[in-house]
Amino acid sequence: MTDASLSGATKPPAKRTRSVRFKLLAIALLPTLVILPLLLGVMMVRWNTKFDALLTSKVSGDLTIAHQYFTHILENTGEQIQALGQSVAFREVLAKGDVSEVDRLLAERQSKLGLDFLYLSPAPGGTGSDQPDADWPVIASALRGQSMTSIDIFSNSELAAISPDLAESAHLDLIDTPNAVPSTRNAETRGMVVHSASHVELPNGQNAALVGGILLNQNLAFIDTINDLVYRQSSLPEGSQGTATLFLDDVRVSTNVRLFADRRALGTRVSSAVRKTVLEDGQVWLDRAFVVNDWYISAYEPIKDSYGKRVGMLYVGFLEAPFAQTKYESLLILIGAFLFVAALSVPIFLRWARGIFKPLERMANTIGRVENGDLSARTNIDQVQDEIALVADHLDDLLDQVQERDKRLRAWNDQLNERVDARTSELREANRQLEATTRQLIMSEKLAAIGEITAGVAHEINNPVAVLQGNLDVLRDLLGEHARLGDTEFRLIDEQVNRINLIVTKLLQFAKPEEYAGYVERHSVAEVIDDCMPLVAHLLSRAYINVVREHHSTRLVLMNRTELQQVLVNLMVNALHAMSERGTLTLTDIDQDRDGLPGLLITVRDTGSGMDADVLNRIFDPFYTTKRREGTGLGLSITKTLIDRQGGGLEVESKPGKGTTFMIWLPEAD
Repeated sequence: MTDASLSGATKPPAKRTRSVRFKLLAIALLPTLVILPLLLGVMMVRWNTKFDALLTSKVSGDLTIAHQYFTHILENTGEQIQALGQSVAFREVLAKGDVSEVDRLLAERQSKLGLDFLYLSPAPGGTGSDQPDADWPVIASALRGQSMTSIDIFSNSELAAISPDLAESAHLDLIDTPNAVPSTRNAETRGMVVHSASHVELPNGQNAALVGGILLNQNLAFIDTINDLVYRQSSLPEGSQGTATLFLDDVRVSTNVRLFADRRALGTRVSSAVRKTVLEDGQVWLDRAFVVNDWYISAYEPIKDSYGKRVGMLYVGFLEAPFAQTKYESLLILIGAFLFVAALSVPIFLRWARGIFKPLERMANTIGRVENGDLSARTNIDQVQDEIALVADHLDDLLDQVQERDKRLRAWNDQLNERVDARTSELREANRQLEATTRQLIMSEKLAAIGEITAGVAHEINNPVAVLQGNLDVLRDLLGEHARLGDTEFRLIDEQVNRINLIVTKLLQFAKPEEYAGYVERHSVAEVIDDCMPLVAHLLSRAYINVVREHHSTRLVLMNRTELQQVLVNLMVNALHAMSERGTLTLTDIDQDRDGLPGLLITVRDTGSGMDADVLNRIFDPFYTTKRREGTGLGLSITKTLIDRQGGGLEVESKPGKGTTFMIWLPEAD
């Protein structure tokens, strides 16, 4: 296009332009006002999760300390009672046979050891009818000579039999508690007791048990010691409060949780959610929980008695509110810091934007000079400050000619590339077909040669095997009754001859599969799989193998039933051999179309040792086996031949240590 034609061309009507100031500002402020808030939100969510996880980890450690102290109390009580039972003073008093002296010594040691009760069962010189039940596992174990300490729940009458004061101390009025399991009871009269017994031999040789214990109901010194041990001074932030509680069933029988400022929450009950998790399911609770009148970061673990039953819970926890307040304050500080940075940076962005707009006006003037014929005009600016949309429009008009030529060149280039690509694809396809045909011819030649050799070898083996079997039968007849002396040897020879016949049969089936096709009929795959299970039952009984059946197919297959059973049994036996001790064998059948043809897919999956790539590439080769002493290497080769002959397909997926999956696809019967 000449300069004259350019100057004489009719200019198109002016297009409406829209200021780019807002667009540039939006682009400049997008990271600050959109991306950063999103990142801030993600960071706050992740920080909140980590914060909560840290609180859960702390209360878990607190529970561990409380559990160790609780266990220490049990062990210490048992050791003290055992030491008393083996002491010289106690044995001397027993030897005197004075019951009053025994009672005096036990009363003295009970007070000294801080026990709530201490007695000898059965009592010397008495029948023991006025003593508590001696059938407790703790006492029964001591009578057998084995000391034992456990937590046991005594009824009020059993406590009263020991001491009326104990029965009174155990009594707690139940207080209605929000979220607790509804109950018709109004009082808890049972007692949770540290129950210990040590074996003692009386002077007359009779076995007895020295029994002692501590009542934990309203044992405030015990629970306060746990609380002071777990939540030492300055271990929690200001405003938080650590608590510890001992539950009998779901009732607080010893606690430092406050119902009011000067009253402990004795007789209140745990929430139904915690009760189900800890007492019914036997799990440890590590989470926030509503305790009496506020939310606590809590940890509960079940307590079992000498019978192994879950009879109570041990709890530690701390007030959540101070931690939540700290968390919210941190989040507010973070949000405030972001808003401050945004308020400080936005004016700076606006000032930088003003430096962009003015130079664009000079660019627009220069474009106008170029449109009037001055093609050598240049803006020669270092900064850009104007309406970008108008400048881009003028540049588009000036670059139309270059763009047109570029389009033509690109079109020619695309046509050329398409021709080259088409030619290359044709050559690749031809090469691929040639390679496939070559491999198929080589494999066909190999299989034909192997088939001919194996058929000849099989027929040659049959003749001496038949002579061997016949002479063996003649030898039995000649020996008559004396043949029983060699029953074991004859049986071994028969087994090996049968094994040779089996190998020969497999060789013939591989060499001439068309002669073993048999009768073809329609079958349900699920029924055939069920028939195969008894055939591999002897292998299933040798290891802990779990068989999973997933039957979803509705279609039938057209195949000789014996051949289909042979295919499935071969794959199942291989799978069971791959799982030496334990594993899972999964058998699945589903309807599946392939290449537009209806059919069904049978999957045999194991969790065994798997195969590497080298083995996987050769498993269908004739006579290749990984079973050095047992296999013939024909099982999978015959299996693939039988499936291919039915127009189906056999595929395998396997990784070392991940198991193996065989997938059989068969067309649907017409």
